[in-house]
Amino acid sequence: MLLAASWPLAAQQLDYESYIQRVMEHNAGYRAAQMELPIAQSELKQARMFNDPTVSFSYGNNSDWDIAMGQSAELEVSKSFSLGKRRSRMNVAKENIKVQEAGLQDYERNLRADATVAYLSALLARETALISRDYADNMRTLYHSDSLRHSRGDLSEIDVTQSRLESTVAQQECIAAQAAYRNALARLDWMMGDPTRGTQEVGGTLTRQHTLVDLQQLLQTCAAQRPDIIQAHHQAEAAERELRLTRIERIPDIDLSVGMSHSTRVRNEEAPAPPFNGYTIGVSLPLPVSTLNRGEVQAQQYRVQQASSEAEAARHTAQVEVMEAYNDYVSAMTRADAYSTEIIEQARQVLDGKMYAYQRGETSLLEVLNAQHLYLDIQQEYANSLYECMKCWVELNRSIGSISYNL
Repeated sequence: MLLAASWPLAAQQLDYESYIQRVMEHNAGYRAAQMELPIAQSELKQARMFNDPTVSFSYGNNSDWDIAMGQSAELEVSKSFSLGKRRSRMNVAKENIKVQEAGLQDYERNLRADATVAYLSALLARETALISRDYADNMRTLYHSDSLRHSRGDLSEIDVTQSRLESTVAQQECIAAQAAYRNALARLDWMMGDPTRGTQEVGGTLTRQHTLVDLQQLLQTCAAQRPDIIQAHHQAEAAERELRLTRIERIPDIDLSVGMSHSTRVRNEEAPAPPFNGYTIGVSLPLPVSTLNRGEVQAQQYRVQQASSEAEAARHTAQVEVMEAYNDYVSAMTRADAYSTEIIEQARQVLDGKMYAYQRGETSLLEVLNAQHLYLDIQQEYANSLYECMKCWVELNRSIGSISYNL
């Protein structure tokens, strides 16, 4: 527990479970990212298409009206056959679906982590606002007390002026802290896809994480489940399949055609002929002269090497992020151990003692202010240490690819 001070609850109070559910359901960026998957699936459907056949019709009139040489009509059906291209395109599309699935999982990983950190920031902003309000109330009470003592002649004008200035500064800090809290809540509304929702309060408290973790186990988990590493491997595989497709597409298509023609009777006296039907079967094979240029294949080979290097770089980057997050988490736990509610209570007792002695004229205003600032600093540092501990725990889970946070 951080502070016992109360904060006015409103109708739009938000707890973490409801918040993260709304983020995953209504975040605009996540909805846009989700469209990549059906796009890739539609591209797979397109890759399954066969080549369309071609139907042609022709009509001929051999001066039939002038010299009675007759008329003719021809109908032909042709189709191009691609050797292995359709299957290769399908393989590329299937691999791209895996790339998009991993990419969507990686987007969710980062979105959940960012949303959780934003929620923790709101909790810290709330605690800072509570601490600032408590400080402002204490300084206002001290100023009113000093005013009464000055009116009785028990306190100098300088001390009253200093009390008033300290109270004014405390009030301004309280206003700034409340504005920061409202901004943090507005960011939560934006994460939930509704910037005008008007959340007034967040539930939960900042606590110290005590989970013990093993770095080597974290590195193994990262390599096995982190979505961006998986996506990079699928991208490398997709580049390989693109290379195969590039090579296959250089194989010429074969055009097969079947046709039938009909010629009418030729009534010309010099060369009469009866009506007849003709049939044709044809095969067309282009000469693959353009395949002598291997620039397209070489470019795709370089893309394969590039994708492989990017996959390796992604793995190395992830390992560094895990080690950095682990070190930050261990450091944050160590810093959090330096603070406790007992220390805060002791600082409060020192402040109360100084206030009591000051009211009896046994100590100076400066000692009271020093005790007040010490109490304020310890409270704020305690809240900051808990926030850093929880944030580092979230970042550690993000680095290994986890999407679940138990707050």
